[in-house]
Amino acid sequence: MVQAFQIKLALFLIFFAIAIDLYSWQAIRALVRDKSKISRRIFGIIYWSIPLIVLVFIISGFIFPVVNNGKFLRVYFSGFYFVTYLSKLVVCLFLVFDDLKRLLKITWRAIFSKSNPKNVVDPTQGDTLEHLHEEEIEEKEKISRSQFLATTGLLVGSIPFIILTRGIIKGAYDYRVRRVQLYLPHLPSGFEGLKLVQLSDIHSGSFTNRDAVYKGIQMVKNENPDLIFFTGDIVNNKTDELYDWQNIFAELKAPMGVFSIYGNHDYGDYVQNWESTQAKQKNLADLANAHKAMGWNLLRNEHLTLSKNNQRIGIIGVENWGDKGRFQKFGDIEKATKNIPDVPVKLLLSHDPSHFDSIISKQNKEIDVTFSGHTHGFQFGVELGNFKWSPSQYIYPHWAGLYKEGNQQLYVNRGFGFLGYPGRVGILPEITVFTLTKNS
Repeated sequence: MVQAFQIKLALFLIFFAIAIDLYSWQAIRALVRDKSKISRRIFGIIYWSIPLIVLVFIISGFIFPVVNNGKFLRVYFSGFYFVTYLSKLVVCLFLVFDDLKRLLKITWRAIFSKSNPKNVVDPTQGDTLEHLHEEEIEEKEKISRSQFLATTGLLVGSIPFIILTRGIIKGAYDYRVRRVQLYLPHLPSGFEGLKLVQLSDIHSGSFTNRDAVYKGIQMVKNENPDLIFFTGDIVNNKTDELYDWQNIFAELKAPMGVFSIYGNHDYGDYVQNWESTQAKQKNLADLANAHKAMGWNLLRNEHLTLSKNNQRIGIIGVENWGDKGRFQKFGDIEKATKNIPDVPVKLLLSHDPSHFDSIISKQNKEIDVTFSGHTHGFQFGVELGNFKWSPSQYIYPHWAGLYKEGNQQLYVNRGFGFLGYPGRVGILPEITVFTLTKNS
C-alpha cells in the first residue's frame, strides 16, 4: 500500500526536478543557439533524457514501488538525484543573475522612457534607423552576455558534479584510522595504555559493497583493541537492514568487551508505514537481540564497571538524546548513573553530541569523557592539518574530533557509514583508536 507521505515526496521530487530542468535548459539553449538544427536536437535529447530517467525512478520507487526492495538502485539513485540537481542548481544561480539584470534594465527603461519622451522611437523622425541599429547591437551584446553566463554557470556547476561523483566512487568506503591519545589524570595504573576503538553510525541499510565493509572491519581487528565502543545508528530504519551484515560485525571482539548504544535511527521512528505499534516495538526488540547475537553489550540508560588488576573504571551508556530539531530524548543520564560506584574514571556513550553540550557538560561534571557520533561531519568538508570546516559546524558546535570543556572531554566520531548521499567528500569514514594514558 502506497503511503500519502511517499506520494507527497515523489511529487515534490518530480516538481523540483522539472523546475530546475526547465530553468537550466536556458543555459544549454544559449550555448547551442548557433549550432545546426540536428546538433540542437541531439543536445536536447541528451539533456531531457536525464529528467526522464529521474521520473521513471521516482514513479517506480515511490508511487508504484517496483524497485523499492532494490537497495543498490535506491542508494545510487538518491546519489544521482542529489549530485545532478545540486549541480544544476548552481547553474541556475548564474541564470537568475542574468535574468535579474535584464529585469532591472527593462524596469529602468520603462520608467526612464516615460520621463524622457525623446528616447521613444518616432517613425517620422530621421533617427529611427540609428535607434534600431543601436538596439540590434545591444541585442547581440545581450546574446553574447547570456552565452558567457551560461558557459560560466555550466563550468562552475560541473565542479560539484565532479567532486560529489568522486565522493561516491572513492569516498564512501575510504576508511581512515584516527589515533588519539586520551589523557585522563585519574586513570588507574592498571588501565595505562589501554587501547579503545570507537565506531559510530554504521547505517547498514546504505551499504552495497560487502568486500569494502569487510575490509573496514578487518582494519579494526588488526588494531587488536582491548575495548570497543559503538555509539549508535547501526541501521537507517529497520532491523532487517542489519541481517545481511550481522556476521561481519559479529567478528568485532575485544578482551574487555564490545559495548553499544542506540542512535536516533535505530528506533524506527522514520518509518511511515508500520502496521501497528506492536510491529514497531518488535522491530526494536529484534534489534536488541541482534546486538546480543553479535556479542555486543547494549547499554540502555545503564552502567557497569570494568576491572583490571583490582582497579575499576565506569562505563555508562544512554539512549538517544538530541537537542537539535525533533530528535528523541530517550536518554536518561540520572537513571544511567544511579548507584554507580565511586570509580576514578567514568566514560559515557551518548550518540548525539548535543547531549554533552546541553546536559553532561553542565550537570554531570563527574563524567570524564563522552563518546558521540551522529553528525557524520555532514559527509562533506575540508580537513587540512588542524584546520577543519564542514556545514555541520553551523548546526553542531562540536561536530568532529576531540573537544575539551574544563576537565571534561568529548569525542565526536565522523561515522563508519553514510546516509542519503552515498559518498563522502573530505570527511572520510572513521575508525578511532584511543590510547588511554595518565600522563600528558
